[in-house]
Parts: sequence; C-alpha cells; structure tokens
Amino acid sequence: MTARNLVVILSDEHQARAMGCAGHPFVKTPNLDALAARGTRFTNCVTPSPICVPARAAFATGKYPHQIGLWDNAMPYVGDPESWGHVLQRAGVPCTSIGKLHYREASDDVGFDEQIAPMHVVGGMGMVWASIRSEEDRITPQSRMLGDYIGPGDSKYTDYDKAVTQKACDWLRAQKADAGFCLYVGLVAPHFPLVVPQEFYDLYANQDLGPVKLHPDDGYRRHPWVDRQNANMNSEALFASDAERHAARVAYYGLCSWLDHNVGQILDALDAAGLADNTTVIYSSDHGDNVGARGLWGKSNFYQESVSVPLIVAEPGQSAATCDTPASLIDVSATITDHFNQGETFGEGTSLYSLATKDDPDRVQFSEYHAAGAVSGGFMIRKGRWKLNHYMGFRSELFDLENDPEELSDLATDPAYRETIAWMEAALREICDPVSVSAQAFADQAALIASYGGREAALKLGAPGATPPPEV
Repeated sequence: MTARNLVVILSDEHQARAMGCAGHPFVKTPNLDALAARGTRFTNCVTPSPICVPARAAFATGKYPHQIGLWDNAMPYVGDPESWGHVLQRAGVPCTSIGKLHYREASDDVGFDEQIAPMHVVGGMGMVWASIRSEEDRITPQSRMLGDYIGPGDSKYTDYDKAVTQKACDWLRAQKADAGFCLYVGLVAPHFPLVVPQEFYDLYANQDLGPVKLHPDDGYRRHPWVDRQNANMNSEALFASDAERHAARVAYYGLCSWLDHNVGQILDALDAAGLADNTTVIYSSDHGDNVGARGLWGKSNFYQESVSVPLIVAEPGQSAATCDTPASLIDVSATITDHFNQGETFGEGTSLYSLATKDDPDRVQFSEYHAAGAVSGGFMIRKGRWKLNHYMGFRSELFDLENDPEELSDLATDPAYRETIAWMEAALREICDPVSVSAQAFADQAALIASYGGREAALKLGAPGATPPPEV
C-alpha cells in the first residue's frame, strides 16, 4: 500500500447487511456505498464477541476474549496486553482516538497519544450487575434496554455522535498530508436508544419493512440457551404496541442512515483537507443487532444478524472489489499495524491487505459469549458452509449457510449431520477448550463480584442500560 495515513471508523451495533452496498433492499447508506465503490468490501466478517466491551478489548489487542480474560461489560480493556496503538507508538506513528472506545478510563495507557471526547464504561467499572449470570441470582433491569422512548428526535447518543463527527472533521482539517498518522473514530449509532433525528426516521416511516423472520408469535421456538439469555432483558415483551415495535425497526434503520451521514461528513473533511489521496479508510462495527428477528433485539447471540459486522477497506486509487474470504474484527487490528510496516503478526489476526488477495472460503471464524444473560458459555465456529453454535450444557445448533443463509433450519437434530457436528466440535477445540474456558469465565466473574462486596453490592453498580456518553 502507498497511503501514508490511516483512518479507522468503528461504529456500534451495525448489522452487516444494513447497507446498500451489501444488497439491503431499502437501507440508504450512500456514503458507505461510495466508500465500498472505491475499496474492498469484505462480505463475511464476524465479531470476536457479540457484545460491546469484550469485542472492543479483542479489537484493541488482536486476541480473543478467552485469551485476555475480558469476558463481559464489567471487564474493560485497561492497556494490558498491549494494543495495536502501543505498537504504533513504539514506531513513532502519531495515534489519536476521537469518540467511543469503551475501555476502562481515559487515564489508562491504551496506546493513544491523545483521547478526544472518549466514551468509556461507567465509573471505570461497567455493568457489574450483569456479571451475575446464574438464572437464580441474576437481576433483570427495571428499565427497557432499548430506551423509554422510541421514535424520531434527539438523544444523548445522537448528540454525542454529532459532536464526535465535528471533532473528527476539525482534527482532520488541521493535519498535513504527509503526517503519517493513525486516527481512530468511534461512533455510537446505530446502538440503542432507538431515537433518531426526524429526517432520518422519515426515510423509513412509510417503508414496507417486510415481515420479521422466525417470530415466536408465528410458532417459532427459540433455542433454549438463546431463550434463557434473552429472558434476562426481553425487549420484545416490553413494546407497548405493534406500532411501537414497528417504530423500533424504523428508528434502527434511520440510525444506520444517521451513521452513514456522519461517516460522509468525515470523508468530506478528509477530502477537503487534501488528505484523501494519501489516506486509507477502514470502516467496521463492534457487532450487529437482531432488529426483531426471532423476537430478539440487541446482540448477544451468534445468529448472523448479531455476530456479523460490516467491513470496508478503501485505499487511495483503488477500484471496487469484494472479498468473500471469512474475516474477523481482529483482522482489522493486524491490518492497522501492517499498514505502518509493522508486519502481519499482531495478535491472532491476518492483515486485510493480505487477506484481500486470497480465496480461502474454508478460513475458520470464531466468536464467543460469556456476558449478560448467558447461563453458560457460548461459542461459534464457522468453516466453509457450516456454522456451529456450541452452548455448554445445551445442544448445539448447526446451519448450512450456503443453502440456508437466513439460518431458518437448524440441522443439529438430524442424525445425518452427526459427523459434521463432530468435526466442527473438533475444530472448535483446536481454538479453545470450551469446558475450561466457560468455567474460567464464571470463576473470574465470581471473583469480580466478590471484589465489589458481593451480590447485593454488585447489583447497584454500573449503568442499567446503554452506557451514558460524556459531556462534549
């Protein structure tokens, strides 16, 4: 690559398919589409964990949650093990963050020379109450995770994104073309609360959104692990009416377009500053969102809506391309160090510059979940057409994504697929021992709760819902 500078934009909760360039039938994302039209869109990318804090810790370190022992939203990254930012700092590369990081606190050395308007976990602790995972002991939040109000308007999150976008634009305009910088920008949308400025809500208010697939009201029965996880914060049951449920979908898609608008402003500022010809741009998200599929909202499971993330890498002068080789958010981490000629060996990932040249449909993807609502450890492994969701203490799920990309038919109960499940489980054990990993997560969470004074004390610690943004 020839671009000297690198801009990494990471959103929050952006479903991989919710972009025009990904073939969505109605979602409007003209700026991301334009970025994809001059870059490589990776069509199959997953998060290392479908929840914010562990996913972002994995992104920082290039390692999976079980390798760094950061399991849930009460265990944020504190600067150890080293991040890609530390690698850049050692190489003398200016490294700045603007916006959401969701690490512990701004005073931690996490590898940035400067943190502008950073958003971190509440009080340096995060959602301690959500580390209580046993069904008999855990707490169900009193407030609705999606927000008390759903619909058009402004929220603290949209205000924050607007401020972060402006600060990113101002920062870019102050740079020189040959500076050799790395800028990370963290945007919050389309993460709930499901409130979006009126003009973006109106884009979908009269749109036929189509039916929600596999809804329990239509006879679908959720996998028991998923059902128990969801029962901890059952957003679907808390809608006041069908109209509010529809408004939630409208607002989510509106937030995708609001996100796109902010990305467009950043890209325009890059161009206006004369930096576009010397800067590579990477766009991705920390995880997806179910948006009502299977009666589920938010993330926290391994279905494609939740575990898949968008990924675009646009180098100056590049033409449009797609790469179907499976990727992960930790590959972005390896790409950042590789961009500044630090090699491709950072963490567990592979540089996307290298991956884009490969045709490897059998490259393994892995994700894990040990966080809010999970009554046992959950693991996902995909290889080629096959995807296995492995749940400790429960039966697995098996999907043939080549013939069933919507995951409508679980093949795990069909005896004809026993061998497939067996070799997929063997492939999982090559990455980690799910029994010991699950046990370690519970042990670490129990120790965390004890360190705060026990269950009753822990129940009072951390935000009850979405992390509040800082005043900017």
